Amino acid sequence: MFKIGDIQMKNRVVLAPMAGVCNSAFRLTVKEFGAGLVCAEMVSDKAILYNNAKTMGMLYIDEREKPLSLQIFGGKKDTLVEAAKFVEKNTTADIIDINMGCPVPKITKCDAGARWLLDPDKIYDMVSAVVDAVDKPVTVKMRMGWDDKHIYAVRNAQAVERAGGKAVALHGRTRVQMYEGTANWDIIKEVKQSVNIPVIGNGDVQTPQDAKRMLDETGVDGVMIGRAALGNPWMIYRTVQYLDTGELIGEPSVREKMDVCKLHLDRLIALKGETVAVREMRKHAAWYLKGIRGNAIVRNAINTMDTRDELVNLLDEFTLEVEAKQQNSIQAG
Repeated sequence: MFKIGDIQMKNRVVLAPMAGVCNSAFRLTVKEFGAGLVCAEMVSDKAILYNNAKTMGMLYIDEREKPLSLQIFGGKKDTLVEAAKFVEKNTTADIIDINMGCPVPKITKCDAGARWLLDPDKIYDMVSAVVDAVDKPVTVKMRMGWDDKHIYAVRNAQAVERAGGKAVALHGRTRVQMYEGTANWDIIKEVKQSVNIPVIGNGDVQTPQDAKRMLDETGVDGVMIGRAALGNPWMIYRTVQYLDTGELIGEPSVREKMDVCKLHLDRLIALKGETVAVREMRKHAAWYLKGIRGNAIVRNAINTMDTRDELVNLLDEFTLEVEAKQQNSIQAG
């Protein structure tokens, strides 16, 4: 268990804030699998202040998701502060997180995201301004550095702590690495040892065993899971159970996977309408199908689906086909 400010987590497993993925439909589904904290996808400070319709939709929170961290990004202090104040006043988010890890050029060229990693003084200045402006706990998600020659993770985390930040989530890759290569857990351990606020480790947690190893090797307070949870909220459940009891629960059946995929679809439709939701669900459905033998044809077919019924029927037919093959295999054996 750990706390961020006065917000108590029921366990040490945290869903990472993934752009284009972590809307309310996905977050609630993961939350129901036991995540101690879920994080919303990043939203632009300027888009919040311009009252952009799409951005306002991204701020929606289902109360069943809580506790929830809502992430903002920006490159200028005045707009970041105003966006944080808006989030505090107009949403029920428990935590306001500042993104300084996003590596994509359209974010970094605006002096936002991972660009901050090059300047610990700016980090202190920006975070302290936000902390002074809001009452909710302020946290930061960062990478370990810009590139191999500019790894200021310890100084940056210390700047966050001095500024009044209540926690740091650290991804053990540089901006240049993007999502390639191996995450450096040694730097995560260094950061944990250098600050007194909670540190959440992120990077290369693919299995429940990885999560326990990260906790044991780095001493972090929580483990953040991102890509391993895509189409696989069981990763969250299995990790929570493994950390609590040491028991490694088996993988779900194909039917269980498809049932949750359909639940996720219906939540997305309720959130965004059928047309947008079905298109957006194509990538999620492909993730749910990952690892199931014979899924290639179905994954290709998903990209032609335009309605809920088409997609659901496709998934149902595939489920029956897989179950029939499994039954035949058992009888043959």
